[in-house]
Amino acid sequence: MASVAVHRRAFALLLTGFLVLLAVTFQAAPARAVVRGKVQPFIVNHKDLGSLQFPPDTNYCVSVLHRLCYQPAQIRKAYNLPPLYAQGYDGRGRTIVIVDSFGSPTIAHDLHVFDQTFNLPDPPSLKVISPAGAPPPFDPTNADMVGWARETTLDVEWSHVIAPGANILLVTTPVSETEGVQGFPEIVFSENFVINHHLGDVISQSFGATEETFPNKQSILNLRSAFVNALFHRVTVLGSSGDQGSTDLLPDTSCCYPFQVNSWPSSDPLVTSVGGTQLHLDEQGNRTAPDNVWDDPSSLFFPGDPTTYAATGGGPSHVFKRPLFQIGVKNVVGGTRGTPDISMSGACNGAVDYYYPFVNSASPWHLVCGTSESSPLFAGIVAIADQIAGKRLGWLNPQLYLLGELQRYGEGGAGIKDVTIGDNHYTFLDAHNNLIAVPGFPATPGYDMASGWGSVDANRFCRELANGDFSERDSQEGDAAAAA
Repeated sequence: MASVAVHRRAFALLLTGFLVLLAVTFQAAPARAVVRGKVQPFIVNHKDLGSLQFPPDTNYCVSVLHRLCYQPAQIRKAYNLPPLYAQGYDGRGRTIVIVDSFGSPTIAHDLHVFDQTFNLPDPPSLKVISPAGAPPPFDPTNADMVGWARETTLDVEWSHVIAPGANILLVTTPVSETEGVQGFPEIVFSENFVINHHLGDVISQSFGATEETFPNKQSILNLRSAFVNALFHRVTVLGSSGDQGSTDLLPDTSCCYPFQVNSWPSSDPLVTSVGGTQLHLDEQGNRTAPDNVWDDPSSLFFPGDPTTYAATGGGPSHVFKRPLFQIGVKNVVGGTRGTPDISMSGACNGAVDYYYPFVNSASPWHLVCGTSESSPLFAGIVAIADQIAGKRLGWLNPQLYLLGELQRYGEGGAGIKDVTIGDNHYTFLDAHNNLIAVPGFPATPGYDMASGWGSVDANRFCRELANGDFSERDSQEGDAAAAA
């Protein structure tokens, strides 16, 4: 069997080719090109639960709601973070960038209350900037603004749970993609501002639009300038894989395409796509069963309902060809970019608590789920790995797939935890009340398009990611940037 060094050298050669391709191909892109494609936060709220005056724990959720829910200490234990914290690895010195439309009017107060409730420290810094223009005044009767405020709350509170020592930079934009012609250009402009001014280390994007809702491939390519910019500034970019399983929303945001589709920016090769799993934990955060692919039936919440409540996004892109970092999994992805790359907690039967008072100040506690949870969780993981490395790790996908291959061949404790149970099929009622079932992708040993490489043991994964010998990659990336 080949050595780890041989695998890494071979992978570095493949990466060189891909970086040269980037230098030639991705020179496009006025950042403010106007395109269709509806930006949607990948967040699922428990509408049947409503609001609570207290943060529910697992015992409450099981006895009253007949499903699972978790608090911060359980999620931290499940991902084996305490050994990192014990050595001072909590993301300190790094900055997590959260990008959302509108933001939340009470985010600083809400995070402080959340932290006090769960005995977490406040972050060293929480700043809010709006490079593309200030959002309009918050309107609690505007469902779109409320939805983005909820998204903002989830992103900020749960990235902080994982990396409590990291700074948080919330970047808001003044518009949402509600008419199909606005939204993404402002996001791209804002991300380029953050990158150009060296304001953050890892960008979390808990939103997306179905690739088919854009008028053509070029309209997506015209919006990639921030990701190319992030590559050459060594800023990590993450994207949630979606909440409609193997399909996704139509242009009017109704559900769904009757065939397998993917969403962007998760499908972009320069973005690390983060899918969702279901955790099975006791009150202390110990696993009572292996993680599985997140795919919650509606019958769990509404008995007799034959549809899918929500499920992790994943599948082949219809825009991007298979990148070279996925050549080792070409038997799975075929000739296209496959998502996700990695997965974290996202299931609704296993939702997490979060706090916001801007809808009902008397009952400000809620449960939330979705790959909108998964991406900020992984952003915290990246911040810790950056801290251990003493530098930005930047574009993760080549490293991530190398670690996945090493794990698969038994050549290192990469801290990747394979997920081999479940799939991400999706069943829904169309406009004519017909039951439509879109087949999903099964979880299998190794890489699959339901969970990516699986999930992580953070204590091992962060150290392996930080300490890997990628010096060849670093120099080749610099050469490619100079050539561009």
